[in-house]
Amino acid sequence: MLAHLRLSSLLLVFALAVAADVFAAERIWDNDLKRYLTEEETNHAEVFMTEDEAVKIMLPKSERVRKAVIRLSQEKKDVVEQRIGWKFPEESFEVYIGETGDTIDGYAMVHNTIGKHKHMTYMVAVDNEGACTDVELLVFREAKGSDVGRKRFNAQYEGKTVSDPIRINKDILNISGATMSVRSISAGVKRVLVLVDEFYLKPAGRGSDTVAVKKSEQGIFGSIFGN
Repeated sequence: MLAHLRLSSLLLVFALAVAADVFAAERIWDNDLKRYLTEEETNHAEVFMTEDEAVKIMLPKSERVRKAVIRLSQEKKDVVEQRIGWKFPEESFEVYIGETGDTIDGYAMVHNTIGKHKHMTYMVAVDNEGACTDVELLVFREAKGSDVGRKRFNAQYEGKTVSDPIRINKDILNISGATMSVRSISAGVKRVLVLVDEFYLKPAGRGSDTVAVKKSEQGIFGSIFGN
């Protein structure tokens, strides 16, 4: 009986130790606050809109919207990573394609990129010429920094293409106290633009390489004719 009690006590101590280790592993240290985040801060999630609501905002004039999946081979993944300048784990992405008649109006893609501590979920819209038309924040999981969901901030991504830096202090204004979130969304917008360019615009002859050639030809003719 005594041996049984001792064994039970040892098992209880072991279980408590494991639980403590798990709890410690789940705790998140904030360098700015100089402390661990509270449970409330760790579990925070601010929902701005659903995916379906975002699609209606992104592709409002399309007669129909279909959903497709972009699957990246390792070769294509290497190309995309090289173009955006950073690596990512995903090998496939879902994309909404807005169509009217036989014309593609644009594309909308949900992205998850990590902010300061956790992933944020947002949707990026791109028109059929490769320019960003909208960015909408769906879910924000950090304790602060949700200003990246405000239109006065994300409106600055509108009109951006793969030719733009889309970087803080280059062509994107930062938000004080939300630098990591701004960098995260900027990186995500760049990735969406490159994915659309690689998988849809280039095969249709409207990609960045085609635009570059046209600009080069215009420059040559301009120098010849003095325009």
